[in-house]
Amino acid sequence: MKISITEHFSELIDPRQWCKIEHSLNDILILCITAVICGAEGWQDIRTFGLARLPWLKTVGGFEHGIPVDDTIARVISCLNPRQLQACFMAWMNAAQTATEGRIVAVDGKTLRRSFDRRDKKSAIHMVSAFAAGNGVVLGQRKTDDKSNEITAIPELLELLQLKGSIVTIDAMGCQEKIASKIIDKGADYVLAVKDNQAQLSSEIQDFFATCRQFNFAGVDHDYHEETNKGHGRIEVRRTWISSAIESLSNAAKWKNLKSLGMVESERHVGEKVTREVRYFITSAAPDAALLANAVRKHWHIENQLHWVLDISFREDESRLRRDNAAANFVVFRHIALNVLRQEKSDKKGIKAKRFRASLEPDYAEKVMAAIF
Repeated sequence: MKISITEHFSELIDPRQWCKIEHSLNDILILCITAVICGAEGWQDIRTFGLARLPWLKTVGGFEHGIPVDDTIARVISCLNPRQLQACFMAWMNAAQTATEGRIVAVDGKTLRRSFDRRDKKSAIHMVSAFAAGNGVVLGQRKTDDKSNEITAIPELLELLQLKGSIVTIDAMGCQEKIASKIIDKGADYVLAVKDNQAQLSSEIQDFFATCRQFNFAGVDHDYHEETNKGHGRIEVRRTWISSAIESLSNAAKWKNLKSLGMVESERHVGEKVTREVRYFITSAAPDAALLANAVRKHWHIENQLHWVLDISFREDESRLRRDNAAANFVVFRHIALNVLRQEKSDKKGIKAKRFRASLEPDYAEKVMAAIF
């Protein structure tokens, strides 16, 4: 991922009056990105990092006036337009990543729990992200005012991504005709979870598979895949059925390029206890049960490899950054840090351990950041 990040962030508009600028926006962005990679979680941390690593920072930026005070860092980052910053991030990732045929791109939202401000009546920020499940990197993000606005944020996010040949997976909130159409228009396929927010569609798919299973899919074109996993004291059996019989739906034509209906049954054995969960899907992909099973399984990587890591390794849910656009913009810095740390392969430890090592070993930090400067 050897693409200069400063090249793509040069389009970001600096809202300050030019005559009052002492520290360039480029320097402040470099400072924030590198500090977050090395473990910084707030403005004072960023300044402390900058003071300790100033000689190296001057090799990748200007820093003619040294390191800005923490209030200057906070003020500048807080006043940046989140959509512009997110667009710059996505432009960088589009240049750095090559979309491969069949790549799974999971789209899901996450709420920044401590970003709400009761005093200023600001609700918590909800961020929708696109995640490449295969190599574990964030491709882009879009801020929404609340979870219900995912429906409008997802198409905006998809529009800015390179998705040709990918399979885009989204949970039931994103099971919308316009979202399906947008994915097809981007040259990708969709796998959309179906629940009660699409009541008629959900009922018809459930009835279809119930009838098919009752008669062992007699005369119905379908494919089946089963896999068993053992670990952590449990056994999980996942069974996947998929069929091209979309004529069983009363209004299949409204879903652009719809080709298949899917059902995934997960059966978990923990000691004597057995639990079952059944989920339903629509997809524009051909009726291949193994492909559907892989897409559904990898969709959960966005929870395990992104949301969980942001909370545990970056302590995102504990962050109290609330000033103007600070919380939304800091998410972008965390995503950059996660991406470059995950791409550094010489150290096999987790993200948290890599950040700690980067904070202690300047040589290792420079090795990590060589990918972006």
